[in-house]
Amino acid sequence: MRFETLAIHAGLDIENPSKAIIPPISPSNIFEIDAEGRREGDLHYTRLGNPNRLQFEHLIATLEGGEEGAAFSSGIAAATATLQALKPGNHIIVPEDIYAGNRKMIKNIMMRWGLEADFIHMTQETVKQRIRPETRLIWIETPSNPLMRITDIRELSSLAHENNIKVIVDNTWPTPVNQLPLELGADLVLHSTSKYFGGHSDILGGAIVSKKNDEFFQQIRFTQRMGGAVPSPHDCWLLSRSTRTLSYRMKGHNEHAEEIAQFLSGHKNVSEVYYPGLESHPQYETAKKQMNGYGGMISFFIRGDGEDARKAVGKSKLIKRATSLGGVETTWEHRGSSEGEGSVSPPRLIRISVGLEHPEDLMEDLDQALGK
Repeated sequence: MRFETLAIHAGLDIENPSKAIIPPISPSNIFEIDAEGRREGDLHYTRLGNPNRLQFEHLIATLEGGEEGAAFSSGIAAATATLQALKPGNHIIVPEDIYAGNRKMIKNIMMRWGLEADFIHMTQETVKQRIRPETRLIWIETPSNPLMRITDIRELSSLAHENNIKVIVDNTWPTPVNQLPLELGADLVLHSTSKYFGGHSDILGGAIVSKKNDEFFQQIRFTQRMGGAVPSPHDCWLLSRSTRTLSYRMKGHNEHAEEIAQFLSGHKNVSEVYYPGLESHPQYETAKKQMNGYGGMISFFIRGDGEDARKAVGKSKLIKRATSLGGVETTWEHRGSSEGEGSVSPPRLIRISVGLEHPEDLMEDLDQALGK
């Protein structure tokens, strides 16, 4: 089946004995055990598994082309569980402009726990220079947040596997509609499902999908169940519901963001625009090679200084001033202010998540906020 069909039908029959076209929400936190005793795989206690979570995990794994998926209560919970599958003393290589929440988690939790990390500009040459005998994981974020750098997934995965290192790709921004990292050689995919999978700014969640149901993924699964950072049945039901429209929402995000990126590129008060679908992007050829669409996220530099950028964001009337991304509504932010202490975002940078409003309405609001 094609992607659009899978998004609608995958997982519907898992733990769904009813004839309901849409599986019901299963709020129970306990399940009756057979008179003969509990068998491996039986539902038992909702932290360990429930119908709605199993349905969503199957759905997201199917869409990413992996063998197994594990759903979490947030994207950062999924990221933390992945790093907890490593051991103290292990080393990871991470993008210098990784999502700010993950940077803080790595530095203030995992490195105190004994993990070692290098934050670098992710190119094959720089990664090759930082690989150590203790390196166990290379973390790729492409496009990166918020500088929109593109990393060659196939190239770095090949290098990693030559050195017996696993690769995880944060695929939150592109989604499997636009990019399939497991097909390009990655071992694991990370999502903050709060973003495009949820799509309506009303769900908090995360997920890990693994190409293979191997020992490393089983450790992630163990941490999911024993650590307990799992999504509720209702949130899993909402995520499955929203995923059925993912491919059509992403087509809208892709089309609208490309229009807005072109508009910003010609605006007199904008000095630089970072969008992988623009031929002016430094890694445009790499993006074209590994992406089917370029997503709804744009970063740009305003002419002036950081204060001018903050003032421009404050003038919007239609575009909402908010962090996060991936909703049907357009949001933007002065990224440095949102990230707070330790931010590596340039002061003049504004990040915009382009929604599904009519692009001309968005351009009118951008024009008045940025100054005609």
